[in-house]
Amino acid sequence: MSVLAQSESVESYSIDWWAISPLLVVFLAAFVSVLLEAFLPRSRRWAAQVGLSIGTLLIAAFAMILYINEDLRVGLGLSEEVPVDPAFADATHQVAPVTTFNGALAVDDPTLFLWGTLLALALPSFLMIADRSVEPGGAFVAQAALRPGSTQDRAQTTVPGMQTEVFPLALFALGGMMAFLASNDLLTMFVALEVLSLPLYLMCGLARRRRLISQEAAVKYFLLGAFASAFFLYGIALLYGFAGSVQLSAIAQATAGTDRSETLLFAGLGLLVVGLLFKASVGPFHSWTPDVYQGAPTPVTAFMAACTKVAAFGAILRVFSVAFEASSWEWEGVLWAVAIASMVIGAVLGLTQTDIKRMVAYSSVAHAGFLLVGAIALTDDGLAGTMFYLLAYGFTTVAVFGVITLVRDSDGEATHLSKWAGLAKRSPLVAAVFSFLLLALAGIPLTSGFMGKLAVFSAAVADGMAPLVVVALIASAVAAFFYVRVIVLMYFSEPAADGPTVSVPGAFTTAAITLGVVVTLLLGVLPTLALDWAGIGGFIS
Repeated sequence: MSVLAQSESVESYSIDWWAISPLLVVFLAAFVSVLLEAFLPRSRRWAAQVGLSIGTLLIAAFAMILYINEDLRVGLGLSEEVPVDPAFADATHQVAPVTTFNGALAVDDPTLFLWGTLLALALPSFLMIADRSVEPGGAFVAQAALRPGSTQDRAQTTVPGMQTEVFPLALFALGGMMAFLASNDLLTMFVALEVLSLPLYLMCGLARRRRLISQEAAVKYFLLGAFASAFFLYGIALLYGFAGSVQLSAIAQATAGTDRSETLLFAGLGLLVVGLLFKASVGPFHSWTPDVYQGAPTPVTAFMAACTKVAAFGAILRVFSVAFEASSWEWEGVLWAVAIASMVIGAVLGLTQTDIKRMVAYSSVAHAGFLLVGAIALTDDGLAGTMFYLLAYGFTTVAVFGVITLVRDSDGEATHLSKWAGLAKRSPLVAAVFSFLLLALAGIPLTSGFMGKLAVFSAAVADGMAPLVVVALIASAVAAFFYVRVIVLMYFSEPAADGPTVSVPGAFTTAAITLGVVVTLLLGVLPTLALDWAGIGGFIS
């Protein structure tokens, strides 16, 4: 091999360590978390794991800021000043987008925004996971495989200290989510999908109370998740047969102009999209969502509902925008039908629910349909609106589940709607906070939900999808009914004599709920900063 060829080979496999530093921080912390779990005595694990988890989020966020702000890196002496690329001197990008790991990962403006969103949403989620005051000893058990009700099971549920195995699982899941939405080829995306999914399957079965329903949720999630992963992998195989590569850019080139059979293209795209829509809880691929949301420990449900949706839609946006934009006229009609189905399923079935966690699950299905409306519009406004919606929805949802953990009876969380009757008389503050969050999910003005829907629907109308937006508005109005129903139940019904109590939240749960409420309000009143950041640039191709 010549010297020139060697230098080109080295350059092609070079790694931009600063670009992937947030991802590296999370994965390294996950490995350290496993070691802490193995070697620290039980009495010291909780403090160490909480400190490591929160510190990881802060360090990863700081690493991302350092990558974005090269002047800060130079000022701290962490890198040398390099000439500014004229192509990015007009400030249309935060930084020059790069691909690294031989093109496996793409770090561009949407990646940075969604990474920031994941780290921000992980903070209140991890705080809820770490809380030991609402549920004495925490909401988790160490060995979910034990038969509920057995002697060993009763023994571990009476352990006063919190079981901390959930922290390394959560960090691995977060790292997988970050890699998933940054993947620039389908094989890397599949590996990241499994890295984020497997810890979530385990976390769903770790509930301290209602162990049977928790284990049932974990098994359902695992089986359906494995089924969806098989669809995803088969789709990759067919697309490789079509394009001869799993790189998104190579698939885009093959799609734009080729004399190959399009049967492989459309079959592969269909199977791939099924796997992505399953992870995003888009109807009719949502069957796991109500059972898993209801059965999983509520802090895990909050983490899944907020962060997994960000990762899934980040990957959907990248795949559609980079690999299949040239064939959008062929798949757009199918996704119209999927979006309508998701909105109708979520809005209509949400009306029939009597469990509040299942109601929020069907709300998630409806919101997935709204998000898909923005994803279909392959425009800058559609991309920015969808990413803003993910940020807004995530914080509201985490706060909603934070409030749900506070309403409790002798069996644990009182999730049946009848138990919430007259809650405003028992705890006016909790009822007011929950009402505000429900109105945000309904899309009432002065909340982040309204601004998110406005951004997504405006982009869709500008892209010629007015009929789809009309359906979305009708679905929003129907969904608003079951949000308002809960508010009416809390304020205009008499509380039962043996009704639930409202627990005084600990510092962690209080911080999580407060953060969610404040961000929900700020994004509804002052959305400009987040919208501007979301719209600063597109995907690298």
